[in-house]
Amino acid sequence: MKRCQSSRPTAAVAAVVAAVSMIIVLVSGTAIPSAAAAAAVEHTFVVSQVNMTHLCKEMAFTVVNGQLPGPTIEVTEGDSVTVHVVNKSPYNLTIHWHGVYQLLNCWNDGVPMITQRPIQPNHNFTYRFDVAGQEGTLWWHAHDAFLRGTVHGALIIRPRHGAASYPFPRPHREVPIIIGEWWEKDLPQVDRNMTNGYFDDYSSGSTINGKLGDLFNCSGVLEDGYVLDVEPGKTYLLRIINAALFSEYFLKIAGHRFTVVASDANYLTPYSTDVVVIAPGETLDAIVVADAPPSGRYYIAAQPIQAPPPDTQTPEYATRGTLQYSSNSRNSSAAAMPEMPHQHDTMRSFYFRGNLTAGARLHRHGRRRVPARADESLFVTLGLGSVCRHGGASCKRGGNLKESIVVANVNNVSFHIPAAAATPILEAHYYHRLHAGAGEEEEELAERPPRAYNYTDQALTPFGPEEMRLEATSRAVVTRRFRHGATVDVVFQSTAMLQGDSNPMHLHGHDVFLLAQGIGIYDAARDEGKFNLVNPPRKNTVLVPNLGWAAVRFVADNPGAWLMHCHFEFHLSMGMAAVFIVEDGPTVDTSLPPPPEDF
Repeated sequence: MKRCQSSRPTAAVAAVVAAVSMIIVLVSGTAIPSAAAAAAVEHTFVVSQVNMTHLCKEMAFTVVNGQLPGPTIEVTEGDSVTVHVVNKSPYNLTIHWHGVYQLLNCWNDGVPMITQRPIQPNHNFTYRFDVAGQEGTLWWHAHDAFLRGTVHGALIIRPRHGAASYPFPRPHREVPIIIGEWWEKDLPQVDRNMTNGYFDDYSSGSTINGKLGDLFNCSGVLEDGYVLDVEPGKTYLLRIINAALFSEYFLKIAGHRFTVVASDANYLTPYSTDVVVIAPGETLDAIVVADAPPSGRYYIAAQPIQAPPPDTQTPEYATRGTLQYSSNSRNSSAAAMPEMPHQHDTMRSFYFRGNLTAGARLHRHGRRRVPARADESLFVTLGLGSVCRHGGASCKRGGNLKESIVVANVNNVSFHIPAAAATPILEAHYYHRLHAGAGEEEEELAERPPRAYNYTDQALTPFGPEEMRLEATSRAVVTRRFRHGATVDVVFQSTAMLQGDSNPMHLHGHDVFLLAQGIGIYDAARDEGKFNLVNPPRKNTVLVPNLGWAAVRFVADNPGAWLMHCHFEFHLSMGMAAVFIVEDGPTVDTSLPPPPEDF
């Protein structure tokens, strides 16, 4: 049967890629010698538009080096990385190295108007950073105007002493699995629509490694699906990344189980399960043993998770690829489909995360134990609200789009950098002129929301009198300053305000310890006793459960201006973010250096 294919990169793109061809100095992950010397890894990313055809529709998509997903960066712990970004697209953009510590290197974090000015069309920018002290699966993506939906790829950091030093049996092969979405939309326009309070844009499907799979068809012709070829008895390390803009996902493989061994480039106590759950921004490393009957074919299925009513129900689509045994690659029989959890089974996600604890290698590379106590604490509510259009103080709310705009907020303040801002926040902070650089007075993220209420009351989800009394929100450049070395507790509280969704919260430049999570409203007197101070998982992206809370602890030891935000792209564009500013320490080695000479 014929299958729909994505078009190849245009000749023009191929010529550009050839002209600035990628230079890679690295060693293969399956052949890393012991104590490999640190290397310089260099890539060139050409960002351009390429015509692709799916679902009977040809469209131009913004991608890197003509491919979706973009190129995988493979390095060894301790290497230095240089990436030359050549912007041939019609859009401003930056590239963020998601989960990379960027220690004393905040200038290269890649966030527009936070750490740098965006890379304009027909301009270039070079990122330079080290991957010292990290092992595992991270990723890179655009950090502007929804473009990460197609501008993304894996960043794999292998241990300095080779795959034999993994704290689990050495796998036969390592395979990136990137879950994404297919948008038949101009993604920057979707961003503009949502920023202005219009929410009628939805994806047309889900993808595994850029392929829609055979649940989708074009005039009866099935779409191509991702195929994982395995050998009987071999083990495979799946490096799973959720690059989707909107959805958390269940992932299952018929007839097989996962052993989860790492998340966000931090090792975990091995955990056996038949389903993994992954939110946007997260990575999971999971071992799969090819131990099913080799005569069969087995679907790899990804199912979006959606908050149940009264939360707004939007179109969300499952997708599937296939696992097949190499000895049986010509088998055309029907593949077995795994039994998937219900799309509203948010408790499956909650319990999955509750089963994850740090592995024995937590302290590798000098990582400290979880601090016994915090120096300061924040209680941060996550929800929606509204602001008056045209800057007015009074307007009709409750979904009146002519007079008000629905926004997302933290502690009732929606993060917003004015269009007139001329200087990135990091630069303004470094040169001690943050107020002038931000374009308006910065507002400090308060320790608590301005008023307490029943945060999880689902009567607040639909428009109406219950939520309208709480709906008014302010807009500002939201920041919070921390002294260098401070230990900080943050309790994130999901609310029912105009939505009942989970919230994958990502902190740049730091990992956090996930101390505890719960359903309902956080109560310090009751819940602090549940904190895991022995072996909490270490993460850069923490899912705050639907109508629940998550408590994290981190050490503010990386000076700079670091974005903290929800990794649902619509929540970020609507303002669910703040900037955590970590002050310099007392020495040169604990202070942010000046911007690079060619910055």
